[in-house]
Amino acid sequence: MKIMVNIGHPAQVHLFKNFIWEMSKRGHELLISASDKEMAYTLLDSYGLGYIKLGSPGKSMAKKIINMLAMDVKIYAAARKFKPDIFLAHASICSPQISRAMKKPMINFDDDEHTYAFYKHLASCVCGFSGFRIAGENIIKIDSYKELAYLHPNWYHPDKSILGEKNVPFDGDYVVLRFAAWNAFHDVGKSGLGLEEKKKLIRELEKYARVLITSEDPLPEELKKYGIQSDPNKIHDIIYNARLLVCDSGTMATEAAILGTPTVRCNSYVGKNDLHNFIQLEQKYGLIFNYRNSDEAIGKAVEILKDQGTKREWKRKSDVLLADKIDVTSFMIWLVENYPQSLQEMKDHPEVQYQFKQGAMRRPLAASPPGEIRVNTHKY
Repeated sequence: MKIMVNIGHPAQVHLFKNFIWEMSKRGHELLISASDKEMAYTLLDSYGLGYIKLGSPGKSMAKKIINMLAMDVKIYAAARKFKPDIFLAHASICSPQISRAMKKPMINFDDDEHTYAFYKHLASCVCGFSGFRIAGENIIKIDSYKELAYLHPNWYHPDKSILGEKNVPFDGDYVVLRFAAWNAFHDVGKSGLGLEEKKKLIRELEKYARVLITSEDPLPEELKKYGIQSDPNKIHDIIYNARLLVCDSGTMATEAAILGTPTVRCNSYVGKNDLHNFIQLEQKYGLIFNYRNSDEAIGKAVEILKDQGTKREWKRKSDVLLADKIDVTSFMIWLVENYPQSLQEMKDHPEVQYQFKQGAMRRPLAASPPGEIRVNTHKY
């Protein structure tokens, strides 16, 4: 089978990496196209994954529209030569257009519904993760989070050797701050923490622990000393070993929750219209705290740091979550290898997905080391 995977964000490198490695080992051929978004290229290079460079999506809305057309052309040209049997992406607008033009099936994974209106008539199948509230003829619901494609215990094994590396403290006595860029297509009218709020957050938290920052946008000069210096592909080990994550972003909040690290999330999405996955992580599992007000978020962060037993309690809570949710990568492999019969089976018997719950399946093969991937980009 020939599979074309589109990467539009660094988080999607993690989403698809184990799927790509495992499908390659099974003899399938894959072609990756990738946008130059934050550290996407750096991550792909670090994992030894070859890819077609689509360029930057741009920051302004006008640039995004113009660049999307240019990306469409590049994806279509590559696909015409590669001749894929199926397309895969996450909340992509480009890939469904190309798959429809080539009359090939396209599976779009989605968890936030922001771009659904732009591709709903084009994708053959939409896989909605926990929190995806839209229902439809071509939508199947996955009882899991996209982050469990790479942080499920079947695929991720925490590494404490990160402690003491670069500027990460040996004793793990540190907090991680994650700041989003807020220039994505779906972020119009939304906001995270302002610069003064970030500085206040840092002042309060460094009274109790070392502060490390990871940011989509370049840090201002006065905050650069807090920047994480370790390799980007080690960020999950850094989060796992941290005492706390405070962020105004989404993906990393879910990652920290899964890893059992207390999480405080603060942005203008929070409220009655917040994404359901964040509501579930807070109200059902008690793993994150969501705030619109930065002072309330800072107060909760300080409260967590003052309690030395919080990490132990969060590990117990994350174990409950892991027992509920399915292994996304193993599900993806089953869905693609058995498509379209698997799609119909999910529609008729959605409980079939629970064969991929922890303890209900054989442990899959470990992810392949870099370099064992059948992806050739030179002729595309």
